Amino acid sequence: MAESELGRIRSLIAPDPVSRLDGARFDDELTAGRYRPDRIWLAEEHGVPAALGVWWSRPGESPLALDHLWVSDRVDDPAGVGAGVLAAAHRAFDAKPDFHLRLAVGWRAQPAAVAAVSLRQDAAARAGMTEDLERLQYAWTPASGAPAAGERLVFRPEPDDEAFLDVFRRVSVGSLDTTSSRNVAAWGADAAARDELAVYGSVPETRGWWRLAYTKDGTLVGFGIPWRNPYGRNVGYLGVLPEHRGNGYIDEVLADITRFHAAAGAERVTATTDLVNVPMQRAFDRAGYRNTEVRLILSAPVAAA
Repeated sequence: MAESELGRIRSLIAPDPVSRLDGARFDDELTAGRYRPDRIWLAEEHGVPAALGVWWSRPGESPLALDHLWVSDRVDDPAGVGAGVLAAAHRAFDAKPDFHLRLAVGWRAQPAAVAAVSLRQDAAARAGMTEDLERLQYAWTPASGAPAAGERLVFRPEPDDEAFLDVFRRVSVGSLDTTSSRNVAAWGADAAARDELAVYGSVPETRGWWRLAYTKDGTLVGFGIPWRNPYGRNVGYLGVLPEHRGNGYIDEVLADITRFHAAAGAERVTATTDLVNVPMQRAFDRAGYRNTEVRLILSAPVAAA
């Protein structure tokens, strides 16, 4: 996409049932470098816009996610045209970044949302993105009050990455996190743990926030990673070792992360968990988090190592 055509692209963007992208946010992301002209792809039929794909990345990095897919309702095969935009971009990127759809809570009761999801699932599948993952987005605000500090665990910073690599590896056993389970199945526990460590280590200014959780007698129980992305502070990752699950420790780990952000003056802390991870959903509810959105992530199958 030529930079001179961005004004034309902007005219095609409006919020829909699977995207929150509007003109103002489009401009903001362009200014921040998270959208780039070479990662905005347009399909035309007889000189008329037929489909548009907008990919997101951190400044200076490879495309990480498809943020927005628009397809004209005037084309004969909307899913096919959408798939064509995805396939062309994937060839240029030499990668298939995940497609993130942002949906309202209760979206299955909304016919327009169901139709919009179906179209994009069809387009993504034709482009080789056949896996889906539904995640719930949560948010905490000071109005909920900071959770009380737990009495059973002690939290300590740990500068040695190998210690966190070890707990990433260990908490993957029996994890209800779909992404972790898929990665372990495809790559093995060690490679999957190294990938997690690299993801959270990609924001180095948060590295000093990470904590290991111990009982009062010094037994390692789990860990918590307060984190942030370009849009604010969040619950990056937390886990309890398999042998210590079922004891309510997850509440204390989540409380510690939330209190850490609250002490820094955070006005909003976000978090996500999979639709199938009911225990984590209940922990968020107990800690005063509110389910604000649903994320449906469409992706290509994880390639084996």
